[in-house]
Amino acid sequence: MSDRANLIIENPAAAECAARLSGVSIRRATIAPRRTSAAAVAVAMAAVVGLTACSFGPPAPDEAGKPPRFPTPSASPPRSGGGGGVSSAPMVIAKGLRVPWGVAFLPDGGALVTERDTRRILKIGPEIGPDGLKVAQVQQITQAQPSGEGGLLGIAVSPAYQTDKTVFVYYTAADDNQIAKLVLGERPQPIVTGIPKSSIHNGGRLAFGPDGYLYATTGDGSRGAQSQDVRSLAGKILRMTPAGRPAPGNPFPNSLVWSYGHRNVQGLDWDGQGRLYAAEFGQNTWDEINRIEPGKNYGWPEVEGMANDSRIVNPITVKATSEASWSGMAVAGQVIVAAALRGTRLWLIELTGAGTPLGAPRDELNGQYGRLRTAIRAPDGSLWVTTSNHDGRGTPAPTDDRILRLVLSGAAISKG
Repeated sequence: MSDRANLIIENPAAAECAARLSGVSIRRATIAPRRTSAAAVAVAMAAVVGLTACSFGPPAPDEAGKPPRFPTPSASPPRSGGGGGVSSAPMVIAKGLRVPWGVAFLPDGGALVTERDTRRILKIGPEIGPDGLKVAQVQQITQAQPSGEGGLLGIAVSPAYQTDKTVFVYYTAADDNQIAKLVLGERPQPIVTGIPKSSIHNGGRLAFGPDGYLYATTGDGSRGAQSQDVRSLAGKILRMTPAGRPAPGNPFPNSLVWSYGHRNVQGLDWDGQGRLYAAEFGQNTWDEINRIEPGKNYGWPEVEGMANDSRIVNPITVKATSEASWSGMAVAGQVIVAAALRGTRLWLIELTGAGTPLGAPRDELNGQYGRLRTAIRAPDGSLWVTTSNHDGRGTPAPTDDRILRLVLSGAAISKG
């Protein structure tokens, strides 16, 4: 292996084994003192995932009677440079949920989580509960009408939450999909309506970009032709002000549309250079990871996967639908981490400094937790991943649905 990997290892047996791998430098992770709520909530993580040269065995058990704790990542994932891998065994930080869909972090280190079918907004942490982080319902969005893939979907927290206390949600209503803003406990105020709905392909991801504007993903509403019509809100990535107006610099006059030709985008995130990436469900053959540029056409329904047509932007990578069904995604350093529903695993795509793939995607957690819906970076540099085994297409475990927390190292993935 030509590159040196910076792996965070808690298990001494793992360290001893990993030290035998040529070119790998090992250092022990440190556990942050129990000062802040977000960093002191669950069991210290141990095994290194992905080093297949030897088996490390299970991590050491917790000391009896003491609350579990998480290690704090030694540093946030780098904003440029090398990629990374899963460097610790995932830990369950919440369980007994029902189709957790959207996740957005609050300034106190806790997170707001939507449940698609129950229409509940939950607060997860930062306080410790009996089985991980404390889980409490803060609101139910009764305007949402769950059906098929629709219901209460994405959620985003205002960048100015400390002063405006505003949260944004995406939900399927009686006649359309809507984006609304609210103060928790109060009635949602729709800011965008008329997004076509269907029993499938409702999009629904919300996130604030580094430019301070709100981005939303929409599905084609089961009518593919709408994706090519820039006058329609279906099959698009939208960009707007917090009031739901077209953001300055949008590519089409007086329009929310940022990009078009999408089938059903379910994940989006930005890298350290401000480049936007999106995970998209294909139909029968290829799921896509796209680098999104304003005003560009991503091909649906005329093409699935690579178009090789100057009028259409090719995905940066594709994967068979049987292995992927990419949903939520995060960019951690120079690695895209995409949660797979049908594929029941995480996919890691390393990026070059120019934002192009470096080598083939590789998978982690294959089949270990069932369907994975959302992947998002937490403020402490870790990654939160939600399962989706109660969505009618999975096989729920007794503790499902769950939220997992795992740590990514700043390791470079081998190019050899």
